Amino acid sequence: MHSIDSHRPLILVVDDAPDSIEPIVNCLHKADFRTRIATRGERALQLAASTPVPDLILLDVTMPDMDGYEVCSRLMNNPATASIPVIFLSIRNEELDEQRGFDAGAVDYITKPISPPLVLTRIRNHLTLKAASDFLRDRNAYLEQEVGRRTRELALLQDATIVAMASLAETRDNETTHHIRRTQLYLRTLARHLQHHPRFAAELTEQNIDLMYKSAPLHDIGKVGVPDRILLKPGELTPAEFEIMKRHTTLGRDAISKAETLFGVSSSFLRFAKEIAYSHQEKWDGSGYPQGLAGERIPLAARLMAVADSYDGLISQRVYKKAHSHAEAVAILAAHRGTHFDPDIIDAFLEVQSDFQGIARRFADAPIDEAAEAERVRLILG
Repeated sequence: MHSIDSHRPLILVVDDAPDSIEPIVNCLHKADFRTRIATRGERALQLAASTPVPDLILLDVTMPDMDGYEVCSRLMNNPATASIPVIFLSIRNEELDEQRGFDAGAVDYITKPISPPLVLTRIRNHLTLKAASDFLRDRNAYLEQEVGRRTRELALLQDATIVAMASLAETRDNETTHHIRRTQLYLRTLARHLQHHPRFAAELTEQNIDLMYKSAPLHDIGKVGVPDRILLKPGELTPAEFEIMKRHTTLGRDAISKAETLFGVSSSFLRFAKEIAYSHQEKWDGSGYPQGLAGERIPLAARLMAVADSYDGLISQRVYKKAHSHAEAVAILAAHRGTHFDPDIIDAFLEVQSDFQGIARRFADAPIDEAAEAERVRLILG
């Protein structure tokens, strides 16, 4: 019974005169509406904000503590009651009075003495409009939530796909998934530190930093196209072998470009991914590869990645080399300020080096079993 009753519209009647309240309430009850009554403005505000929330409010203008215009304004300014339609019932019938009512936020203005059929028709019309408005608002809220959920799912899927692709490339080399994570965090640390630097502020927006961070794992994706005999060679590469190794930058850029063409998209994310994959081996003095770019002709994302990747390579143990200490790595990078690396980026690196060290410790690799790694390489190379 309570459930059935709760589906009947609830009307809050606000009037300080009992002789005005009684005929209105009787009229509403005969039409199968539920009612609540308030004889003062403050009480009306309390009832309007309490559960169950009224579906509509009939409001008198003239009351002792606060008039109906003020009550209506306060209802409209409260998010909990702003969507409740308010109809004024008043003996005031001047055009100015009606305008004040509408200005306060009312949806209708009916002068007394009331005509019960007219009042009921107006109430039903406004309840129908409110139901439609509530439906649209709820529908829009649902759609916004659904779009947000699917956008988050798509972003997570994109991130997972990127890491999976990068991890496949790393498994062919002797690096680790931790290398991917570390270089991501190094790059973001540098970018945020340089965010307000005059040279970099325009490009290092929060959105671009996030895109660079997500792009970083693809920096060596082109290594999937480098033969095992070169990629896994424990000793020094010959000049001819090094030329083949250098192709991983072009292979990485081309793979990402093909993805753009295949799906018919071109995005900021893929732009940074291409820049990082293609240009992270360039050097500030122009002696790098594959294009021999110098200075600011090297994309900023690639210059940041060059420092991140070089630091991680120095501190990481490989089958063919021992790991440098953090202090040694810092000294080596500092020594190449202005030759291999952008001077301002190295200055930033020196200022946040302790953050790099913290990232390296947090995502440290397990010690390499040199015998096991050598056997793995032997089996791959046949």
